[in-house]
Amino acid sequence: MTAELEPLRRIAAYAHCTDPDGRVLLVRAAPGTGTPGVWSLPGGGVDHGEHPHRTVAREVAGETGLAVQTDQVVRVLSDLRALPHRSLALHTDRLIYQAAVVGTVSDQEPNGTVDRAHWVPVAEAAGLPLRPFTAAVLGLPPGEGDLRPEDPPDLPSFLILPGPDGRHRTQRFAAYAVATDPVGRVLLTRIAEGYPGAGAWHLPGGGTDFGEDPTVALLREVTEETGQRGEITGLLGVASHRDPDCLGPEGYPIDWHGVRAFYRVEVADATEPVVYDLGGSTAAAAWFGADEVAGLRLTEATREAFASADLGVTLRD
Repeated sequence: MTAELEPLRRIAAYAHCTDPDGRVLLVRAAPGTGTPGVWSLPGGGVDHGEHPHRTVAREVAGETGLAVQTDQVVRVLSDLRALPHRSLALHTDRLIYQAAVVGTVSDQEPNGTVDRAHWVPVAEAAGLPLRPFTAAVLGLPPGEGDLRPEDPPDLPSFLILPGPDGRHRTQRFAAYAVATDPVGRVLLTRIAEGYPGAGAWHLPGGGTDFGEDPTVALLREVTEETGQRGEITGLLGVASHRDPDCLGPEGYPIDWHGVRAFYRVEVADATEPVVYDLGGSTAAAAWFGADEVAGLRLTEATREAFASADLGVTLRD
């Protein structure tokens, strides 16, 4: 039975590396880990406050002794699995980076979680025991998969826990939309009073719930915050931001680390925005033309996403 497992969330980042012969770099989990003998892409958990692309470089060096240069996030996946031996139900958001090997790391200590790193032809990888997320990235059948909780808990998008210094901290994964309509207007939401960034205009979206896929969460949030229904057409990138003294509706400072995935969304049948999620962090929603956006007070995340989307929007400093 897995119903009484304690819920835990984490964010992880991995490298998808191939060599000139088309082989993929894989690592095998060592004995004593949660999945001994199972192969996966090299990578691991994102430390609090760490940018995921730094995680990739650190983890690949520790697992393989290789130095990699990350290119761009090519996929974002999530999964929920039961770890009865640790009494945990674990939700993991996984960021997959395209990466290239640029050398070796001679002074890197092995991290002990893997016992082998190997370049493997994809056809040969099909015959190996693979983590389900690795099989998905390689376009292979998932195999037996991970053990899932029988009764997944219903939890909010982040958990506030005491950090090593005793202060409250949280790490939150969220998905946001750069959403446009057929005439090129951009959909934005205004942050409500009592929340960080109150009064600024932000992208529709928000934190994913426990066990929820980021693309499903994004379309749900867009509908709840604006009343619009859209279609995801691409992944723009990922950003990381830490605020060590974030003060929100909880009423006390939180060491906050947010990792955000930005998606391109097209709304074919745009309507007058309506905020259905009343009492939350969204006070209003509206469509704006490209010339109107320049005069708005925008959040840092929104400005960064606009730069990635290449919408032709000119932003003031």
